Amino acid sequence: MTLTFERLAVDGQARLGRVSTPQGTISTPVFMPVATQGALKALPPEWAAESGAQALLANAYHLHLKPGEGLVESLGGLHKFMNWPGHIITDSGGYQVFSLPDRQITEEGARFRVGKKGQPELFTPELSMAIQRRLGADIIMAFDECVAYPTPYNYAKQAMERTLRWLERSRQAWQSEGTPEKQALFGIVQGSTFADLRKESALATAALNLPGIAVGGLSVGEGLEVMTEVLGYTMPYLPEDRPRYLMGVGLPEDVLAAVEAGVDMMDCVIPTKYARAGVVFTRVGRMRLDNAEYRKDKFPLDTACGCPACTHYSRAYLHHLFQAGEILGHMLASLHNVRFYMDLMTGAREAIAQGRFAAYKRDFLEVYQRRDKKNKRVG
Repeated sequence: MTLTFERLAVDGQARLGRVSTPQGTISTPVFMPVATQGALKALPPEWAAESGAQALLANAYHLHLKPGEGLVESLGGLHKFMNWPGHIITDSGGYQVFSLPDRQITEEGARFRVGKKGQPELFTPELSMAIQRRLGADIIMAFDECVAYPTPYNYAKQAMERTLRWLERSRQAWQSEGTPEKQALFGIVQGSTFADLRKESALATAALNLPGIAVGGLSVGEGLEVMTEVLGYTMPYLPEDRPRYLMGVGLPEDVLAAVEAGVDMMDCVIPTKYARAGVVFTRVGRMRLDNAEYRKDKFPLDTACGCPACTHYSRAYLHHLFQAGEILGHMLASLHNVRFYMDLMTGAREAIAQGRFAAYKRDFLEVYQRRDKKNKRVG
């Protein structure tokens, strides 16, 4: 198998582990910044690596549209193309395809039009596998149908069952036409918020004995309480000896809740997306940098952070950059937010190793949420 997973420690349901692939190792639990089109927004890959990022998530659908998987392959694959030394995971494109208007879902795949004048395209499990193979990612995702929240039970069931059939087609394409000796395929559990559907999907996906397994269809508007509930009745049916990947999550409180539930891997656009809107994460809560209170503030964003944005610049300067519309503000805020998430996960791994994750989560949130409770407008 191209990917192996080793559990190093367990604290409650939280797991300290190590994912190994031909590309190297990933210490888990891990948060992975998102480089949708082969680029982190406003952040060079080397800055992310220096901040502690071990893996990035790119998207097969977007890279298929531009610049095209053929070009990426001809230039040495996605790692070389974007100069990223760590691991790369590619999403199958399922979430993006199913968020498009006027899409048509059939057993064959998803038919859609790119732009009002674009030619109709058909995205299938086989096409998704072919795209991801040519991109050269270390971990690739099966093509799935992600439904909105809330969704009727009957449609959630149909989508879950279709996802399982598409998973089998993805697996066959991966084995027959792909590079399973270089790329690890993860199946995706669906079923919306329905416990019986999640159980059925988890058991059927786990039965294929793939290198890893993901939980999809969350972080689509259901909120932390529902997300935690769904994880509670999904995780028990996932293999203990494979990495568990929760897709599209999330805010710091979501990430810690996922780790507590036994999740090993997570990704989200939030660190860089919020940064470009002038919102930064600190240990005492979120800060909106365009607020007038920071105009003359000589302190760093976070006095406990060692990132270059905090060690070299003041809140007043960052406030000025956003007021002036300078791209450097986006870059420094993105750098800080990625480092914040990496530090959060380093702390989580250390806490699990020491058997004190519950206390780590409690102590972090007690301080972190204090500012948010005082200022509801942040974020």
